[in-house]
Parts: sequence; C-alpha cells; structure tokens
Amino acid sequence: MSKFTRSDSSRVVRAPRGSTLRCRTWAAEAAYRMIQNNLDPEVAENPAELVVYGGIGKAARNWECFDAILSTLEQLGPDETLMVQSGKPVGVLKTHEDAPRVLIANSNLVPRWATWEKFHELDRQGLMMFGQMTAGSWIYIGTQGILQGTYETFAACGRKHFGADASPLAGRIVMTAGLGGMGGAQPLAAKLAGAAFLGIEIDPERVQRRLRTGYLDEVADSLPDAIERVRRYAATRTAISVGLVGNIVDVLSECLERGFVPDVCQTNLEMSHLVQDRNVTLVPFPRDRWASYV
Repeated sequence: MSKFTRSDSSRVVRAPRGSTLRCRTWAAEAAYRMIQNNLDPEVAENPAELVVYGGIGKAARNWECFDAILSTLEQLGPDETLMVQSGKPVGVLKTHEDAPRVLIANSNLVPRWATWEKFHELDRQGLMMFGQMTAGSWIYIGTQGILQGTYETFAACGRKHFGADASPLAGRIVMTAGLGGMGGAQPLAAKLAGAAFLGIEIDPERVQRRLRTGYLDEVADSLPDAIERVRRYAATRTAISVGLVGNIVDVLSECLERGFVPDVCQTNLEMSHLVQDRNVTLVPFPRDRWASYV
C-alpha cells in the first residue's frame, strides 16, 4: 500500500484572491478557491489534518489527494468534469460546458457494511474520509453559516415556551455545550434572541477563539462564577454570552447539586466520531428537573 500524508503542520493553505485565474475557467477556479478557503487557518478547525469542522469532517482524504485535486482543477477544460470520491480525485470525464465542473460523493457504503467500524477501517487504509455536510463538498463558510438557523431555533423556543415575541428569550438563561465550528454560533444566536447565555466547552482554545471573533462576550473562571454572572444578567434582562471551560457531563451534574436550573438546556456534542465507543455513557436527566428543552 502506498504511503499517504494524513497530517502536515507545515502546510498553510490560503485561497487565491483577486481576478487572476489559476485555472482555465472561472467555474473551475471557484472550486479551486473553495477547497482552499475551507482549509484556511482562519476557517478550518484542524487544517494540518485537513479537518474543516465537526471533529473529523475533512476537505480531502490526505495531502496527496489535496494536491492532486488542485493540479487537476488547474488543467480542467471547460467541457470536462472532475469526479471526486471521498476526498480523492478519481477521474476526469468529457462532458459539456453546462455540466458541473466537479461531482463529489463522500462516505458512500453499501448498507450491509455501513458501520463506523467499517468506515474507520477504510479510513485507516486511506480509502475513505468523512465529509460532514459542507467540509467534503468545499462549501463551508464558517460559523456564520449556522448562525441564522441557530437563532431561529432559540427564538422559536422562546415563543413556544415563554410566550415572548420581540425578544423571545429576554430574562431567560440558556445553557449549551460545544463552541466548535458549528456550536460556536450558539452564544451569539442566544444573545440575539435576548438570552443570558452560558456555553460549556472542553477545549480552552475554542473558548478563546470564540472570544477573539466576537461570538462570545465573557469567560468565567469557575462554575459558581458563571452561574452568578448569568443569574445577574437574566435578572436585568441583559442579553450577553458567557463561556466556561469544562466537561458538560460534569457541569450538568454539578448544576443539579447546586440547584441551578437554566430555562433552556441544549447539548451540541460532537458525537459523530464517538458513537462506536462502547465506553461512552450518556446520563439522562429527569424532565421535571428542567424547565424547557430545545
């Protein structure tokens, strides 16, 4: 089996800017820039491993495949279509000018073998990758892409459970987990809906990234500090977001011990790469202990 490079921290990818073509057509140039923009350090979650977001959602199967995709796009004719299978360019077909310049299929398995065990076996062999929704299709635009939908979800929750319209979650405390590429939209979305938001994230760098980019307003030093802040903000109907570094399972347990019950509690855990682990335990909480669900 030929060797392939899954991780390379020396590679820094930036999409070309401006009106100069690197490809033969603008249609190919668009795809050429999109895949590279997905792996820009300001966009991607783990660009060294070609991971765009979602823990394992990749733009290309490995660095050799990434380079082959770019070189093929540079030479792609106006009546040709590049075929990509799970992050690997597998062929160029003669089509026509109105046909797609790129066709992509990710993570396709015959149902009998469509298991995480089989997927990871093929992934280790360099035969497959997980493309998430927009990573492997090169159309990820960062956290902004999920902001509107997340806001609408929070706003609908406020209207349904609390009867508010203008500022659906004003005076309410929202607690969620996950501040990664997708979950990172939650603090700003909840703030836009009027809530006092508390976001739990196990990775300190993700918390700091949300703080730097303006999606998060503050970071608490401890759970008691975080609880005091959001209670104070909710009491004054102040829309603001607070982050806390921690494990959501531990935090939820401690919240119950402290008698802290948020108005809305949602988890946005990255479970896609853990569901095959039989040691993962999810602890349900009684419905009567929580005021509302999203």
